[in-house]
Amino acid sequence: MADTLWGKGAPLDAVIHRFTVGDDPVVDLSLAPHDALGSAAHARMLAHVGLLRAEEARALVSALKALHDEARAGTFTIRPEQEDGHTALEAALVERVGEPGKRIHLARSRNDQVQLALRLLMREEVLTLGARTVELAGTFLDFAQAHANVALPGYTHLRRAMPSTFGLWGMAFAEGLLEELEALRGVWARLDRCPLGAAAGFGVPLPIDREYVAKLLGFSRVQRSPIDVQNGRGRHEAAVLGWSCSVAGTLEKWLWDVQLYSMDEFGFLKLPDAFTTGSSIMPQKKNPDVVELARARCRELRGLAHQVEAVAGGLPSSYHRDFQLLKRPTLAALTSMKDLLVVLARLVPVLQIQADAAARASDDTLYAAHHAYALVAQGQPFRDAYRQVGREIADGTFRPDRGALTATHLGGAGNLGLPQAREELAAARAWLDETHRATADAAARVWTL
Repeated sequence: MADTLWGKGAPLDAVIHRFTVGDDPVVDLSLAPHDALGSAAHARMLAHVGLLRAEEARALVSALKALHDEARAGTFTIRPEQEDGHTALEAALVERVGEPGKRIHLARSRNDQVQLALRLLMREEVLTLGARTVELAGTFLDFAQAHANVALPGYTHLRRAMPSTFGLWGMAFAEGLLEELEALRGVWARLDRCPLGAAAGFGVPLPIDREYVAKLLGFSRVQRSPIDVQNGRGRHEAAVLGWSCSVAGTLEKWLWDVQLYSMDEFGFLKLPDAFTTGSSIMPQKKNPDVVELARARCRELRGLAHQVEAVAGGLPSSYHRDFQLLKRPTLAALTSMKDLLVVLARLVPVLQIQADAAARASDDTLYAAHHAYALVAQGQPFRDAYRQVGREIADGTFRPDRGALTATHLGGAGNLGLPQAREELAAARAWLDETHRATADAAARVWTL
């Protein structure tokens, strides 16, 4: 196993090698750009504290920038015998710069190396997910504004309950996403601490400068405890995926509504032909496959999050090889979530409202509570008014005043709260833009010698 970082010349059973390597040569390709960036910061720190000559650091950073760009372009490769991306990266450095490449691993372990690469990747992905959530929330706000006064029956228990509007319905999902964007700042704060320098979980007996690396990479602080760096493996992935699952839970409800409301039996919504698929046997079919698959993605995300929790849970402290299996479900979930947000941002604006069908379904019974409140306004106790309305509905004499007691309070059908929501959306967008600029500037500084 001469090609591995840990090889000492003794042979390893080929079956054991394949089993322990798993799919890392493929999975680690996603981590390679972040591994190169983190390695460049590490090289600069080693030179900063005198453990590496300045010219060696310059050669390593230059080579790592080229490898970073190759990884971004998809031309960096990891051979199966190299075991993982860290080995491939170090081998490429030795090949390109010679002796300095053998010094890059001084004062670190693959354990904190992968933690840093994952942390950098998740920070990038969180900002991307946030930006796409902002875009989707904006489409819901536009939908709510465009259809603010278009009648839609409100349902509880899947039975008609009270009058609503498409605006009130669309606003619900905008509001849910705005809440998730607030929560995203907390997820970011959990990721905003640099793990490098923990090594295998007990630090290194060298005069390294962890604060220097953290500042160089744009982290606000160091993750102080080296043991907690290893204990945190899975915890941070679970936090990011938990946030994604929460967003998906909001979107799943919308997808279910679209599926129901676009049925012939409801007829409140229609999907454009370009957003439907056909049947191989029934010529008339226009299937909402995009809605169903997006809904399945929401459940898939929960499965992947559970997989992360299952692998990381039930272990004692410090590092264990079990953690290797966290990478694949984490990366799969992040990719799935990004795709989901992109697709729904295209779907929301093209939904076709069938206002006549929704108006026909908005019958007088929806106004039962309104009529009871109108009677209360005339002096009746609510319980008496409630019973009177019930009797009128039962004997067929119920004739409500549909225009009575329009809800104009904030969040009511007559006041969706659009200006406040747009302010919150603008604030979320500004925070994401500023945070993205700060991290991009930090990465640029790493490469600037």
